[in-house]
Amino acid sequence: MSAREAMLARIRAKVAKEPDDVRRAVVAQRIAQHPRNLIPARGIGDEAHRINVFIEMMEAVGGSVEILDHMEDVPQAVADYLRNSNLPAHVRRGADPVLAKLPWHRGGALEVAEGRAQDSDRASVTRAFAGVAESGTIIQVSGADNPTTLNFLPEVHIVVLEASAIFASYEEAWTKLRQAFGEGVMPRTVNMISGPSRTGDIEQTIVRPAHGPKNMHVIITR
Repeated sequence: MSAREAMLARIRAKVAKEPDDVRRAVVAQRIAQHPRNLIPARGIGDEAHRINVFIEMMEAVGGSVEILDHMEDVPQAVADYLRNSNLPAHVRRGADPVLAKLPWHRGGALEVAEGRAQDSDRASVTRAFAGVAESGTIIQVSGADNPTTLNFLPEVHIVVLEASAIFASYEEAWTKLRQAFGEGVMPRTVNMISGPSRTGDIEQTIVRPAHGPKNMHVIITR
């Protein structure tokens, strides 16, 4: 008997020998109940508190945040951010219906293209599915509305996030996801993004970017 076989044999000997149907029932029950683990108190509070914590956590990892009172002001905010960052007045977005009906002409010379990110794109705009206050994280779901390539290919990722979609914890965000797509159904990809791409692998020195945008700007709309 090899060392591997011996180790697995010891594990099998310690595992309760319950019938397969019993073990499957236990697993199915746990999945159906969606039990929650310990939830940090940091993000728990009213909307204003969740926004403040989200901003603190996002900025702590190198992202930037601004707050708008009206969704219609997003095009001007995007144009201003690109100009202040010395980037071309060109941005790409998906087919998200909320972004599609924004008054993009208010962005002045801003050019807006639609579809998946291209190699030439310097900046993208997406609409977040949700935000998580406890860690300053954006949750994005894949699809034509907000193609996953927009999250990672351009050097600048601009995210539109409604204040009402900022939750205290991941557990609340996952509850919203199940409600939106249906029990047991998931989009092809769910990305949880906390700030711009960075790494500290070499001598623990933070370098940006690593495997995605070097800048992330979140526009929170009330």
